Amino acid sequence: MSTDVWLPFEAHEIDGLPDAGEAAFTYRFWDGGPEFPADPADCAFYVVPYMKDSETAVRPLSAMTSVRVVQTLTAGIDHVQPCIASLAPGVRLCNARGVHDASTAELALTLTLASLRGIPRFVEGQRQEEWHSGFYPALADKSVLIVGYGAIGSAVEDRLAPFECARVARVARSARATERGPVHPLADLPELLPDADVVILSTPLTETTRGLVGADFLARMKDGALLVNVSRGPVVDTKALLAELESGRITAALDVTDPEPLPAGHPLWHAPGVLVSPHVGGSSSAYLPRAKRLLAAQLTRFAAGQPLDNIVLTTGS
Repeated sequence: MSTDVWLPFEAHEIDGLPDAGEAAFTYRFWDGGPEFPADPADCAFYVVPYMKDSETAVRPLSAMTSVRVVQTLTAGIDHVQPCIASLAPGVRLCNARGVHDASTAELALTLTLASLRGIPRFVEGQRQEEWHSGFYPALADKSVLIVGYGAIGSAVEDRLAPFECARVARVARSARATERGPVHPLADLPELLPDADVVILSTPLTETTRGLVGADFLARMKDGALLVNVSRGPVVDTKALLAELESGRITAALDVTDPEPLPAGHPLWHAPGVLVSPHVGGSSSAYLPRAKRLLAAQLTRFAAGQPLDNIVLTTGS
């Protein structure tokens, strides 16, 4: 009997997938379209389409009565997690840890450098034929605080290494030691924030981190500090951030916002000292080859009955 595997890519486009005949798989292509490729009840391994809204991502799940693995192509799982609890016990939810590290870390560094060195002002100056010379802040000699020191946070620090930062501090859910130095728990943020020239957010969206960057967090940031968000929009309290931006006390570079997409007329578009990119941290040319390698590896393990990588939770446990 064949096992259905739903993929958001055509199977022949993914090198290294288990042979369908040998693994007794039937590969079904579904990228969030209105029609399902087959009966969802026959799906055992569901790969969630990438860059689709939450409603689309979870639409087949309620009918997937035989599903054993739900594999996202995102590092965050907040768009599917609420529906996972309703599935049968033993379903494994896996994220895409490792797929977006390079791309998202690259954008975090890009936003940091662009904001510090005045690139938005230069772009506007070119449009207006105005020459904005002068001195601008450098990343060299700055103190950087990474909030959310997982795979992406570590990749951000990799890219900071050549820029002669004065120091890099690391924060995660709980304390631990790394080769680069200590990772502080979230409880240490109040004492770390006042020393940071740049605060980079790369934390997942959880009940703990939702609204983490509120009025108190922002007030503890030093005057002139830069907030860079490549995590999720709701990690930051937009109203509180706007108040700080409009006062001119801090600046921000945001790849994610709350709400998102940022609607026309929203005050964040024109707040002083803010650079906005449209949630493109993971959607670069680096995504596709890494996503396909992950799926080939996960399905090879699944076919062989081996433990899967990146298991975030298992229902009923």
